[in-house]
Amino acid sequence: PLMVGRLDRPGRFNPGTSPEIQGHTGAVLDCDFNPFDDSMLATASEDTTIKLWNIPDDWEPTNEKGLAQSGENLTESLVDLTGHRKKVTLLRFHPTASNVLGSCSSDYVVKVWDVEKGEEISSFDDNGGLIQDLEWDFKGDVLATSCKDKIVRIMDPRAGTVASTIENAHDGVKSVKLQFMGESGKLLTAGASRQSAREVKIWDLKNPSAPVHSETIDTASGVLLPLYDDDTNVLYLAGKGDGIIRPFEFEDKKPFLHRLNDGFRSTSPAKGVCMVPKRGLNVMGCETARLLKLTNNKGIHPLSFIVPRKSEAFQDDIFPDCPSTKPAHSADEWAAGSSKPPETMSLNPKERQNENGGGTKKKFRTMATVTKELDEAKERIAYLEQKLTEANISF
Repeated sequence: PLMVGRLDRPGRFNPGTSPEIQGHTGAVLDCDFNPFDDSMLATASEDTTIKLWNIPDDWEPTNEKGLAQSGENLTESLVDLTGHRKKVTLLRFHPTASNVLGSCSSDYVVKVWDVEKGEEISSFDDNGGLIQDLEWDFKGDVLATSCKDKIVRIMDPRAGTVASTIENAHDGVKSVKLQFMGESGKLLTAGASRQSAREVKIWDLKNPSAPVHSETIDTASGVLLPLYDDDTNVLYLAGKGDGIIRPFEFEDKKPFLHRLNDGFRSTSPAKGVCMVPKRGLNVMGCETARLLKLTNNKGIHPLSFIVPRKSEAFQDDIFPDCPSTKPAHSADEWAAGSSKPPETMSLNPKERQNENGGGTKKKFRTMATVTKELDEAKERIAYLEQKLTEANISF
């Protein structure tokens, strides 16, 4: 099962009481929200399928006091994507095109899907081992994968071919995580050296033969998880199994990375961490980033990064326009070669418009709903045909 809660209403889930998403027959290994539709969620599972769900508008697993409240479970998915032969391990929605999803599986295959049609756009199977990470670039023209064979592949996702590779990105055996550094054309890889020291490297995709910058972080054993805020150029480095989050400022010239301060330290280790989209932050409280940290047994901790300002006015220098909920192009346009940066929106509360696709949001319906409507339509047609026959009217 999968739990979905409200970002603005933290609280306690009670299995058996709170409504859950139940549809997979195996464990859910990854999930991703559609950047252009806050109610659409994709899940990847050990049962080899990818399912897309529509979270109802009245979904309330916790009440105003943060206590669990009962509700109906969601068991009917919108779309089931089948094509992987083994468990599906990673999912990433496209950053600029509507309803395009990248996935990879334990069968060493990377697929790009058109969710709206429920079919694959491209497939790439020439990976030398288990895929450790999957990342789109700023415009979504490139898909990068890191693999157990220590090769980082820069793919053309429309054709399912490799454009370039970074051989032996890191010498260590730890999992390698990837992060594109906005529009700079640089790719950051986080892995380990031969001596098992955790390190990050920055590569120029125009010349990936050698890194333009390399920095050793520490000698802890967990995997480094890089998260990048493109608006403020701040990189957050979290580690699996430790409680430290280190912020760096990225600059597109030497020395590339500047350590900002000691960051966030805690004694509870992180199992995973993700970043809340800019639209979900407390902008007037000068919250420039919020990371959600998953712990072993203490739930999910929201960590706010705040720039202290005395003024109560909107701070446009730390809140430039951010990606909006309106896609830059459709799946068909993107597959045909369209390349556009994300559509942007103002974060100023006085200027913020309707945030769900600018009124162009498509309504997806489940198979059960469509089947029911079709059966009702067939009954109505049969009834009308009978009336025409009784009135001796040919049709």
